[in-house]
Amino acid sequence: MAKQRTIAHGVTLKGVGLHTGENVTMKFVPAPENHGYAFKRVDLEGEPIIEADANYVVNTQRGTNLEKRGVKIQTSEHVLAALVGLDIDNVLIELNAPEPPIMDGSSKFFVEALENAGIVEQDAEREEYVVKEVISYKDEASGSDITLIPSENYEITTMVDFGTKVLGTQNATLEKISDFKKEIADARTFSFLHELEMLLENGLIKGGDLNNAIVYVDKEISASTMKKLEKAFNKKKLSVKPNGILDNLTLHQPNEAARHKLLDVIGDLALAGTRIRGKVIANKPGHYVNTQFAKKLSKIIKLEKRNKVPKYDLNQAPLMDITQIMKMLPHRPPFLLVDKIIELSDSHVVGMKNVTMNEPFFVGHFPGAPVMPGVLQVEAMAQTGGILVLSTVPDPENYLTFFMKIDNVKFKQQVVPGDTLIFKCDLISPIRRGICHMQAYAYANGKLVSEAELMAQIVKTKQQD
Repeated sequence: MAKQRTIAHGVTLKGVGLHTGENVTMKFVPAPENHGYAFKRVDLEGEPIIEADANYVVNTQRGTNLEKRGVKIQTSEHVLAALVGLDIDNVLIELNAPEPPIMDGSSKFFVEALENAGIVEQDAEREEYVVKEVISYKDEASGSDITLIPSENYEITTMVDFGTKVLGTQNATLEKISDFKKEIADARTFSFLHELEMLLENGLIKGGDLNNAIVYVDKEISASTMKKLEKAFNKKKLSVKPNGILDNLTLHQPNEAARHKLLDVIGDLALAGTRIRGKVIANKPGHYVNTQFAKKLSKIIKLEKRNKVPKYDLNQAPLMDITQIMKMLPHRPPFLLVDKIIELSDSHVVGMKNVTMNEPFFVGHFPGAPVMPGVLQVEAMAQTGGILVLSTVPDPENYLTFFMKIDNVKFKQQVVPGDTLIFKCDLISPIRRGICHMQAYAYANGKLVSEAELMAQIVKTKQQD
């Protein structure tokens, strides 16, 4: 698996926000492993942080806007697209205003700044969501839809059709994310004249000028409208080029609009929080459909992660059998609830139990419909975790393990006779002074059946002779 990456040192850019018109200083800052992308408002008290999370999307008019506890970030997509496009996993984005600088309306300047900062590999492996089945979302109101299908790489195809002669139908495809800088990064944002008039009338795009947005002229321009535009853009003279673009801005590619929509898709889908291995097909994409799809994808990823059953060969010789377990744990039948230890490291342990009708608790719980009590599932997870903490001392037989805290317990599925339970416990923090804080999961029949956050302590009971 690929390693996570961040930048070698901080790098700063300055500009204006497209919609606010405010001067903005933005700094990309290196971030630790598993940090992801987050924005920090250094201009506000307490310097609040907003994670790049689809669940914080509150508005998608003219950009993807995030809000957490009243703190806002506007137009996040171009910055996020640059980070994904350069295969960077962990960065903190510091801002002294609610909106990143628009620069030239693309991701080009962000890409250049990040490359100048240097990209470094970290120790942790990159988490990746491998698409195994088709996932789709459609916005019935607009007719826009996004489909995600299995692929060996992260690929994106966008198809745009605004029903106007000046722009027509365009397509764009990115087959490898490594081609982002060359193929997509310099694709600038665009607008139609009728949208521009509305935005100007409503006091938006205060930071806009003809260097950071392509304007497609899709209607006749009256003399009065032209004067308004010349005043708004601080230009003595504006004109319409033969290709229907306002003023003298030259397209980088004939399908620059479709490429920019592809850029937006990459930035918006970064809000799902996990790298994707699959092909995105976006028909008439926009920030609303993009972020709704990101929310749906985020839920699917979290659900699969929670329900993901570790794969183990239960036919192989265990790391510890029941006899070895009894030498370490003080528990004895019928209260010994772990049959085998399959894996054991400094930070995790995996155990197993065969649930049979001979379990004494089935006599009363419940005779006509036997179900393993949830508290005993938690106890079994704790016993498995006890192996982890007792493995840190040379004489485990001289210790007892006691619960200190049980939090966030959830029971998902019934456990019945005939089930094989797999217990997996991962340290949340390093073991200190015999205190073990761990996240525990129990799986059966390919599903998560229970989970809990456990804290236990080992206490010495007797001295060795």
